[in-house]
This record gives sequence, structure tokens and C-alpha cells, in this order.
Amino acid sequence: MEVLLPKNSISSCCSSNKGIKPSMTVPLNRLNMGDRIRIAHDKAYDIFVTPENCQKDLDVRLGSTLCAEEQDFICKRKRYVAAALKKLLHLKEDLHDDEVPVVAAMTTAGGMRSMTAMYGSVRALQKLNVIDCLSYITGLSGTTWTMVNLYEDPEWSSKDVDRQISEIRKHVVKDKLCCFSVENLKYYEKEMCQRQQEGYKITFSDLWGLLIESMLNNKPNPYKLSNQRQAVNRGQNPLPIYVALNVKEKYSTLDFKEWLEFTPYEVGFPKYGAFVRTEDFGSEFFMGHLVKKNPESRICYLQGTWSNIFSQNVLDALYLADCSEDFWHTWTRDRMLDIDEETYPPLPKRPNVRSTRLFIPSGNLTKVLRDVVTMRPVVSHYHNFMKGLQMNNTYLENDAFCTWKDTVLDSSPNQLSKTPDHLELVDAAFFINTSCPPLLRPERKVDLILHLNYSGGSQTLPLDLSTKYYAKQGIPYPKTVLSEDDRKNLKECYLFDEADNPKAPIVLYFPLVCNTFQKYKAPGVERSPDEMEDGEADVTSTIFSPYATGLLEYTEENFNKLVNLTNYNILNNERMILKALRIAVERKKRQKRKSLF
Repeated sequence: MEVLLPKNSISSCCSSNKGIKPSMTVPLNRLNMGDRIRIAHDKAYDIFVTPENCQKDLDVRLGSTLCAEEQDFICKRKRYVAAALKKLLHLKEDLHDDEVPVVAAMTTAGGMRSMTAMYGSVRALQKLNVIDCLSYITGLSGTTWTMVNLYEDPEWSSKDVDRQISEIRKHVVKDKLCCFSVENLKYYEKEMCQRQQEGYKITFSDLWGLLIESMLNNKPNPYKLSNQRQAVNRGQNPLPIYVALNVKEKYSTLDFKEWLEFTPYEVGFPKYGAFVRTEDFGSEFFMGHLVKKNPESRICYLQGTWSNIFSQNVLDALYLADCSEDFWHTWTRDRMLDIDEETYPPLPKRPNVRSTRLFIPSGNLTKVLRDVVTMRPVVSHYHNFMKGLQMNNTYLENDAFCTWKDTVLDSSPNQLSKTPDHLELVDAAFFINTSCPPLLRPERKVDLILHLNYSGGSQTLPLDLSTKYYAKQGIPYPKTVLSEDDRKNLKECYLFDEADNPKAPIVLYFPLVCNTFQKYKAPGVERSPDEMEDGEADVTSTIFSPYATGLLEYTEENFNKLVNLTNYNILNNERMILKALRIAVERKKRQKRKSLF
């Protein structure tokens, strides 16, 4: 340790270890445990060094494995899943633990549209008894509103969800101007001040979370994410997983993003294998230790983060519009040219030495343009629990890091998440609109994914972007190939399976389409002439549709139509769901037989 002090203020003496000479540099490795050394003393300084054993457990869990609580949950959940599959598939024998497939439902974003549509999907999965086959449900943006509401009831999956649909309908159709009453504005101000006093860096997304709370509840909701443990402590419901993205200022989401997952047990980065207890998220950490405990955020603030519609920048919009970012990158990125081959005569090649590169920094115009196209109006700030942790070069060889590294800074790990004091979190929908990444972690061993799509506009773009992203990352995922006819006239359900790639999950894709629903009010039950209007649900447009993403208020008629549509689309494809479940069970048994020989 080196201590810098003003001149003429240096004096040093030892209280117990006289082998160390007076010096401004103290070799800490020569101190015995318990020794105390005075480094300097004058009127202004009196500095002591006392070595102690700091080998206590870290408060940040490091490792890519699932936490002990989630592993215990999976063991308990398998009993529910095994019983449900035996009944649903009419199996003659009970399934052993290693024969039970891990089935998950993943949802996509879409504001009030995705929240409403998810209720219809859940209702249908309950009617088909498929809800008991699920081990995970993942969500982002608007579907987190549905999930939070469901998981307030510890027994929700075994109850009729119609009661909750009836209750949420009242909030969807009510006039949202009531959220801006004088009484509510005073409440928001009080809550924001209290949150700041609790140690949080407040942003507009916190106010947005309070507005969501007001829109979807009759009164303040004290509920917290860790409270959802009561809904999974016996394995009685699927485990909920929520996702967000950690970003950096002056970078588009395509250039820099890191997946952050939230469960009732933990919050963390699969990329780094770094997780903290859910009740500690938002507290201050240093070098893996909890240094200041802040109260756990109420879940409405997390909803403001997960569904932050104000976090999109220009480059994100271009990517979601399927436009090339090459033009913008040319004018907004620093340039790096390899000049080894451009020199004459050529420079001699040296072993184990990187090529020589010319760095051309961006000019003033480029910086201004970059600020404009990468600016995000609002991001959520939470204390960075990885602060002080050093990312050494072994991370470049780590399987989890290699799987999820996809940013312009990944070649220099020390430039990643350890630097800033705060995480900058945004809605994951502004990348590829998927909550699937947590399910693709190999530790979770997911066999079948029900892809419930609630996107507005193109129903194939999120699927195409996801498939492209997973292929680039080397993540096992089935080929989601659709014919031109299918792209023009989408069906209600598609099954994607690669039998020769057992590491890739089976995917059952449900686009948000109004197909046979126009003529049938239930599977096999045609509409009467007077009921035809009930089957006209315009979900094809993001701007002129009554279900446009930005709308926060529906008529009761449109709410009912959307719930009935997504409910029908799943009920009408019961055979396809049962087929996918059978394939998953057979695959699991086949894997078991291979492991025995």
C-alpha cells in the first residue's frame, strides 16, 4: 500500500512489527494477522493499518448454476407436472423425475394489449389443464402487469382466473385521467421523496411505476417481488421470471445490452454469473459485499422499469423497423483500421502480438449525431451490485460469458458492468421483444417453450429477430422457417422442432392473429349471423387498431374481444399442444435411455 502525504509530514513507527522500515510504501503481505502499524503522524494525519481475515461469504452469488431455492422449486414442481402430464396424455405409468420435461410459457411486450391478451391465454391453458404442466412463465413490459396481478394470489393457478379478469376489466376501461387527480399527484410526490430518502436514485420511470399502480389498482399496493415466494414455495405455480436490459449511455441497444433476470429468489446477470437476493436488489454493494441495505422496492417501481416505454432511442427504432444500422454506425462510431498490411515495406510478423491498428476518433459532428440517435429519454437507475468486482480475462473463456457476449465492449471485460455506480435498465421490448433468454440458459434445461406472441404489427419480425440473435450467439434453438404463404396468411399455431438437435427446445408459436375466430366463437361452434361482429378483432395494425401499443384505455367490448381471441386460439389448437407435450416426454425418455448406455 502506498500513502501520499504532504512533504515534511512523514514519520513512521511500528507498534508490533519492527521488521518494516519507515516508508511511504507498506508491504501488506509481510504483516502478521493482528499487527497494527502507524504509517504517518502529524497534526493532520494519524493513519493505521490492521490486517484482518476477510474471507467471509460474498453477498453476491458468483456462478452460473441455479440458486438452491430454484433447484428446490424444480424438484417440488416436478410432482405437479408429472401428475398433470399423466392425466393429460393418458399415460399408463407415472413419470420418474428424470422423465419429466421442463415446459415454459414465454410472453412478449405490447402494453395494455399484451396484458389483456395474456389473461385470455392463461384462461385457456387452465381449461386445458396445461397450466399445471408449466415450470416457468417469463414476461416483459405489459405482460409483467398480468404476472404481478396473478402472483399476488399464492394459489392462482388452481383457481378460476375469470375472477381476476373481471377485476382487471374495470381498471382497463376506466378513465385514466383519474390517475392525475390532485390526491394522486400528492401521493406520487410523497412516494418519490420517500424513495429518494431510502437511498434510490429516482427517475421518471419511478413515477411511471406509480402511474401503473394507480391504473391497475384501487389503492396503493405494498406488494414486493420477494413476496411472490409464497406462490412458489410448494411448487404450486410456475416460477415467474421477468427480464430487463442493462444498457450504456451513448450506445444503441444493439451495440451494448446485458440481459438481467428477476425471480422471487434472485436478480442477476446470466452473462457474468452474478446474482443477488431479490430483497437486496437496489442496495449498495462493493467487491461483492453488501455495504448499505436499502429497503426492497415495491413491485410497482419494478413494473415501471420492466415496461419503460420511454427508454427507446432512434437506433433502437431503426432496428425494430428492420432497417440497417450500418449508415448510422458509419457516422456515430469511432473507426478502427488494421494498418499492418497497408505499410510498405510490410512490418515483420511477431508471434502472439496483435495486429497494429489505426484508431480514428469521432469528430464533433459525429459526437453530436451520436448523442441524438442514442439518447434515451428515460432509464431506470439501480445501484450496481457488481461495483468493485474485477472482470479478468478468464471471463473470455467462460461458457456463460461467451454465450451472452454480444457488445462492442466485450473484448475488454473491465469496461463492462463493474465501472458505473448504477445500472441503467430499460424495457427489453426495444431489442427483439422476447422474454425467452432466461429459458435458454442450459442450467434450466427447458424442453418445450410455448411462445405466446402479443406484438403489434408484424407477427413474424420478433420471431425472425430472435432466431437470428440466437444463431449468432450459438444458442441452441430450432429453425423457425415459415413459407411465404404462411407469412402472408398466418395460422394460429406453429410447431418447430429439430429432432436431430436435442439441445434445442421445442417451440410452439402462437402469433396474435384473428383467423378462424371470425367464424367460430369456440372450437367447432360456429357464430350465428348476429354474433359475427364479436369475431372482428382488429389486431393487424399498431396505429389505427383499438389495441395500439400506446393505448391505455379500452372499451369493454374491445377488452372482451381480445381476451376471447387469445383464449380461443389456444383452445382451438389443443391437439398441437398435446402433440408437443408428447414429443417432449418422448425426448426426455430417449435422453434417459442414452444416459444408461
